[in-house]
Order: sequence, then C-alpha cells, then structure tokens
Amino acid sequence: MRAQPTASHHVGGRYLESANGNELLSTFPATGEVIARLTTADDALIDEAIKAAKAGQKLWAATPAAERGRVLRRTAEILRSKNHELSVLETLDTGKPLQETLIADAASGADCLEYFGGLAQTLTGEHIDLGASFAYTKREPLGICVGIGAWNYPIQIACWKAAPALACGNAMIFKPSEVTPLSALKLAEAFKEAGLPDGVFNVVQGFGDVGAKLISHPTVAKVSLTGSVPTGSKVAALSGEHLKKITLELGGKSPLIIFDDADIENAVSASINANFYSSGQICSNGTRVFVHTSIKEKFLSRLAERTRTAILGDPLDEATNIGPLVSKPQLDKVLSYLDIGQKEGARVVVGGSAASVTDYPNGYFVEPTVFADVTDGMRIASEEIFGPVMCVLDFDDEADVIARANNTEFGLAAGVFTKDIQRAHRVIDQLQAGTCWINTYNLTPIEMPFGGYKKSGIGRENGHAAIEHYSQIKSIYVEMAGVEAPF
Repeated sequence: MRAQPTASHHVGGRYLESANGNELLSTFPATGEVIARLTTADDALIDEAIKAAKAGQKLWAATPAAERGRVLRRTAEILRSKNHELSVLETLDTGKPLQETLIADAASGADCLEYFGGLAQTLTGEHIDLGASFAYTKREPLGICVGIGAWNYPIQIACWKAAPALACGNAMIFKPSEVTPLSALKLAEAFKEAGLPDGVFNVVQGFGDVGAKLISHPTVAKVSLTGSVPTGSKVAALSGEHLKKITLELGGKSPLIIFDDADIENAVSASINANFYSSGQICSNGTRVFVHTSIKEKFLSRLAERTRTAILGDPLDEATNIGPLVSKPQLDKVLSYLDIGQKEGARVVVGGSAASVTDYPNGYFVEPTVFADVTDGMRIASEEIFGPVMCVLDFDDEADVIARANNTEFGLAAGVFTKDIQRAHRVIDQLQAGTCWINTYNLTPIEMPFGGYKKSGIGRENGHAAIEHYSQIKSIYVEMAGVEAPF
C-alpha cells in the first residue's frame, strides 16, 4: 500500500525536496505499514518558501478581490471533483474511516473555500462623515501567514486556515502535522490548477523545529495553529517574542449536559458523535457527559446497547465506523487513561481496553469506552485524552452542574440537551465556552465562528470573524478645509 507524493514539499508552485532534511514517515494506522517517505524542510528550503511567499503575496494582494474569490471557488470545485481520491488518501494517512472522510474532510474544506471565495469581494471599508472633513477605512492583508496543522483533520484544517488568509490577499506557508503530511500537498496542487499564482500557498514538512523557524522569521506576519494546549503555549511564547499576530485553536475537555426532559435517543446520538466520531480524536468533543440522575441508568443502558453495535475494522471499508487511532504513541496514551480510569474507581459500562480486530493485529484500535460514576476530581474527567473515551457524570441541580461544567482550564465547546427552551438558553449563557450547541453536538458549519475561551485558544476560525484575524484596518483622514497651527 503506497501513497508516495511527487516530492515532500510544494513551494513556489512546484514540488521540491530538501537536500539536508531528515526522514519523515507516514504510516497507515490500521497496519502500521509505511505508506510514504518524505523529508523535512532544511534551512535552504524554508528560505525558498519565504522568498516564494513574499513574491506571490505581492502579486496576489494586487489581484482584484473578485478574481481572488473565483480562484478559491474553482479550488473548491476541484476538491469536490476529487473527493473520493482525497478521502482515500486522508483515510490512509489518519486511519479515519472512509465513511467519515468522504463527508467531513476534503468536502468540508471545499465548503470553506467556497464560503470565503464568495466573501472576498465584500471585504470593503467604511466612510466616516466628520462634517467639513471625512475619513475612510481600507481592509488590507497582513502579508505572509504561517499555518500549522493538526493530524486529526489535515486537509480540512489546511483549508480553514488558507481560505480566509487568501481571501484577504495574504500568502500562506502551511506546515502539516508530521504525522499526517500528505493531503496538504494535494490542496497545493488544486490551488495551482485553479489558477492561484505561484508562491501564494506553499507546503513545507517538518517537526516542531521547522515550525519554530517559520514563526521566528522576520518576514512572517501571522501564525495560526491548531494543536494541543502545550504546543499552543510554545507557539504563543515564540510569536509574542517576535510580536506576530496569532490564532490558536487548542484542546478541550468540553461538557455535554443532558437534563431529565431530554430526548434520550437524540442525547445518546449526540454523545456518540461527541466522543466516538474520528475515534474520539476531535478537540471539541464533549467528553464530560453530565446526565441527570433520574435518567442516568436509562441513558447508560441505551448508550451501551448502541455502542456495542459499532463496527471496528478496515477504515477503507465504508461499513466501518470506528477506525484506529492515528499512531502508536496516541494508542499508548489512550490505553494508559483506560487504566487510570479503572484505578480511580470509574465503572466501565462498555469497552475499556485495546480492541482486537481480525486481519489487523497491528492496528492501533481501541474499544469505544464508556465510564460511569465518574467524579470531577478524576484525571479522566479533567485531562484531555483524545481517544474514544466517554466520562459520564451525575447531577441533580442546574446551578451545580453549570459550576462543575465551568470548573476547567479549557473552554472550547459545550452542549445542552433539554426540551425547555428557556433553560437551554439560560444554561448556554452561563457556560464558559466559545462554541456551543443546543440539542445537537459537534456541527461546525463554515458560516459559524469556531474557537475557544480560556486555555482553549485565541481568536476564531470560520465565519466573518476569521476575516478580522487575517487582515488589518487602515484609517485615512481627509481634510477638506485649511490647516491651522499655533505658529
């Protein structure tokens, strides 16, 4: 099984290799098999990327906004026309089931490109009447933006960062996660096919040292990261040292609150989506599921019944709905938390161990796991696991559950299930989270800003809000009368 790209990097509109880079491997998580061998970017290639981005950005910024929008929309159509091919590649690189990647990865990226492509020519300024004089504003690009991706949604994240950046007239140098290096290169191909000038979108591969070199480069104006809180802290510190603008979309330990009047079947569906989709490797997952004591056992019974029907297996088989974790280190981390949860006294309702999958003995599979009788002080209830592990906690009182839900350093997402519309809005208004849902979970349409409070991030992706993070306002005062001076 092979997914070898033409070359490791895509810079200035062409594929390149780095003469002095280190080896970077992509593996298929279902088997552990190496599917592609790449090299990381050396200093010469990083300099080439900066040079290409600087030249491309100057040309792109001078391109009429309507044409910029057309290029983004053409790219969206190219991604849609190649969705199956891109979905297979994403499944090979991440291990996510093809059932998911066909609808949630390149397809979502295409939606993002289409949205910001339509928005590009609406990014106008304003006229300010000052009586005898006036002022006006212009929205201008920042320059060169660096995007640093995560391994759970590689091509989607690349699009989420590139689309608003390019709509505003910036260039981007994108560094994929070293775990999933492949699909961003295909996005670069699609941009070129759509007519994007060379150098406006570049892909360089590497580990944290490559990201650090890009962030600290004096020509770079902006850094956008999707990753963990520890990584975000390092990026924020380095960006601050060099006074770069930043957007950080980080981790979470988000609450999903299910009241006693909730529709049980819908609540179970949302809990499954909020914990087991993508094998639980989603930053916004509602991994702390607070269930009212009066419906707890009914909820757990139905949840266990449905969870046991999950199909673990070949991620390239569209019947599979739970794939392997992305890597051996991630598998080891999740298994350690399964052990911690049981030692802490949580009750295993279903799952609880590594999964044995016929024909895939070396795959990084974990049983979708539900812990009940979880208390707030347990590590499984306070630390981000990033695997198919759900913690169910009991509650009786509305005010109490709100306080407990907010008692975390994170604030990425939150959800509420209730048929009482007043309670739904009342509770959501008090939850300290940037992205919230009522009677559903984890739906992230491009039109809606996405991001977190507290340690879960800085800034927003998607929606009109993203434009603020990829552009700057220039104010111009126009004097229509004479100029007075004291002498």
